[in-house]
Formats: sequence, structure tokens, C-alpha cells
Amino acid sequence: MRAAGGELVARIWARDPTVWTGTDEARWLGWLDEPERRRADAEALLRLANDAASRVEAVVLLGMGGSSLAPEVLRRSFGDGRFHVLDTTHPRAIRALESSLDLERTLFVSASKSGGTLETRSHTEYFWRLAPRGEQWAAITDPGSELELLARERGFGTILAGEPTIGGRYSALSPFGLLPAALLGVDIEALLLRACEMAEACHFDDGNPGLELGLALGEGWREGRDKICVPEGNGFGLWVEQLLAESTGKQGKGLVPAPGESGEGPDRQSHELRLADPYELGQEFFRWEFATAVAATFLEINPFDQPDVQAAKDRTKEVLAAGEVELEPESSPAELFARAQPGDYVCIQAFVQPSEVRGSQLAALADEARAQTGCVVTHGYGPRYLHSTGQLHKGGPNTGLFLQVVEDYGPELPIPGRDFGFARLIRAQAAGDFESLRERGRRVARVALEERP
Repeated sequence: MRAAGGELVARIWARDPTVWTGTDEARWLGWLDEPERRRADAEALLRLANDAASRVEAVVLLGMGGSSLAPEVLRRSFGDGRFHVLDTTHPRAIRALESSLDLERTLFVSASKSGGTLETRSHTEYFWRLAPRGEQWAAITDPGSELELLARERGFGTILAGEPTIGGRYSALSPFGLLPAALLGVDIEALLLRACEMAEACHFDDGNPGLELGLALGEGWREGRDKICVPEGNGFGLWVEQLLAESTGKQGKGLVPAPGESGEGPDRQSHELRLADPYELGQEFFRWEFATAVAATFLEINPFDQPDVQAAKDRTKEVLAAGEVELEPESSPAELFARAQPGDYVCIQAFVQPSEVRGSQLAALADEARAQTGCVVTHGYGPRYLHSTGQLHKGGPNTGLFLQVVEDYGPELPIPGRDFGFARLIRAQAAGDFESLRERGRRVARVALEERP
């Protein structure tokens, strides 16, 4: 039985796992204290950022999911063209980034909580071959990980430890978000002060912003309004997508985040973002984290695990082991859209190069999907979405229609130390996810973008 508001708040702060499922939730609540804990690091982060600014012209963050989405929001919000987030395995995107850099004056930040993220480790090996000087590198990872050992072996100039009691999607206010913020010139103390103010407000029984949002999310879900429509908000929607989808999309239930979509409809609820100033990100990160934990009590699920994320990773490994794969079109958008029912959503999964041109083409495809189905339409670039909404797609309700979009990936780009390159990797990731969805009885289709009229 779900606790009432005031009791619920007290039990969350008391680390009571029975608020959810009574399993291992208590060991994943380090995010509750992280803003206050990290205020002591603000000066050290500032020194690191000032030192980097005197030596480098560009910063490249190599990360996926929880290690890249908060930095991407910060990049868009504080607007530094010298800061790049690489979270694609598309060969052309990697080549384009490489060609834009002065490699001798670039700081590379390898970020992975587990230390073994395939994409991040592949990016790290690729750029280490081009810039093999430890002082040009930083690592953010949990203590004792493979990445930490590699960073020490290679003499990385900076190695920051993540907090092991915080999952990736709750790590925005940990070193995974704070080092990128410092490198962007953000006043870390000011950002954390706002986060601490929100954390304090989330202790209240009344006037608690995180509780109020969480109750609205949960009560809306109980009423059948499971599509969560929020503004894009300088990429904040990308971060909210992962937080909601990976936290709640399991056991056949879930909140379906739909950034940028209209909130008008019987299966939808609309929520604002409080981002009048970029520094309000500190408050919003915490407000949505707390709200998601509250909403999960309605769904009676563990918001801190991700049991189905591994499925696509395992399938990718199987495809890579089997050799080359061809991504042949299957079905068609029209046939897929014709299978839509009220309450469904369409998800466009684009394994294409992130670019303005491709973005326009995908937007047109999304418009077509809305017109033909009347459903909420979500979209994401692969493989980024595998670390974001992939849990919802496989573990959530069977209400999604999944359109995978692929293209020609051009000449192979080798990965040092691997028997496959980035082109083969991205094809395997697309094939692996497609098969994983089909195994779960999801409605899927695949189209090659260049074949579209």
C-alpha cells in the first residue's frame, strides 16, 4: 500500500526500501545527499577547470546515458562551442569531430560509472591512439572500475571517483555532471546551492516541489495518463527521458516521456520546466529525481534497477560474434502506423548521423507518424537511446510502435584493440535492439532513410 504524502517523504529520507519493493533500493539513495556532499569539491573542480582552460582549446566528453545526458544539457544551457559530447558510434560523426579538433590542445574526458561501457571504452581507445598523453585525459568512474585502472596505468591527469550508491541516471549532481559543468565555466557553488535548496524543500510535508510533481505523475499514471509531455528545455527533455523511462519502464508498466509533444489527449499529462535561469538546473535535476522516486511508489516497482537494459547489449555481442550483418528494410512505416491503437506511442529509433539535415528528415517522419496514428511520437538517436529509453521499450507496457531508421555508414573506422570497427558496431547495435524488441512481441519495422521519398 502506497504511503500518504508526509509519511512517504519521511520514509524516503529514512532510506526505507519498503516504500518501493523492499529489495535493494536503500543502497541506491546516495543522490539524496550528493548536492550537499559535493559542495566541498567546488573549489577543487574550479582549479581543475582553470588549469584546463589555460592548456586546451576544446573538451570532448566520451560517455553514454547517465554519463552524457546531463553534460549535454549543461552544454546547451551554458553554450560553449568548445565543449563536445560524443555519444554515438556513427563513423562519420566520429570522423567529423576528429577533423574539427586540434588534438594536441584537446582535453578528453572518459566517463563511465561501470568503467566497462562498450561505446565509451571504444571512443577512449580510438582517441588515445591519436592523443596518447595522460595530461590530456581525465576519467570519471566508480572506484575500482576497469576504467580507473586504465586511467592510472596511462597516467591520466585527472581521475574523479563517482559515488557508488548513485545510479547513472541520478548522477547529474555528482562528478559525472559537475566536472563537465566546471569545464563549461559554470559556477559550481551556485549550481549546488540551488540543488541544496531544492533538497531541503523536498523534506517538507507541504509545499514540497518534488513530492507535488511525483504525486501528479503517479496519480496521472493511475488514471491512464502515462505519456509525460514536457518542453525540450535546452536538452533537459533528453535527461528527463532517461530518468523516467529507465526508472519506471519495467514489469509491463511505465511512464512514457515525450519531450516536445502536446499535452492534449486522454493518455497524456503535461508538466512545466522551471528553468528561467540556467543555474536553476541545480534545482530541476533534484526536483525531477525526487519526483521520479515518488511516482515509482504508485507503480510499485524498483526505480533504481534496469533489468532489461542488458538485453540489447547481449544481442549486440551475439551479432558482433557472428560477423557482418546487413540491415535490410522490414515492413514499412505505413504498415507499422496502421497497427496503432488508442493509448499507443510511436518511437523512431534513428541509427543515423546526428545532423541538422538528418534531424529535419526525422522531424518529417515524426509528423507523418502523428498524422497517421494520432499518437504521441518519441524519437532518439541510436545507440544513445539504448542507454536512455531502451529499458522502457522492452520492460514497459506493450504500447510502443518502433520504427528503426538506418543508413549507409560509409567506410569502416577501426577501433584499436578490437576485431570490429565503428561501422560494424553500430550495425550490430541496431540489429541487436531490433531482435530484442521482436523477441518481446513488440511491433517493429525498419527503413533505410536514403530510400525514403
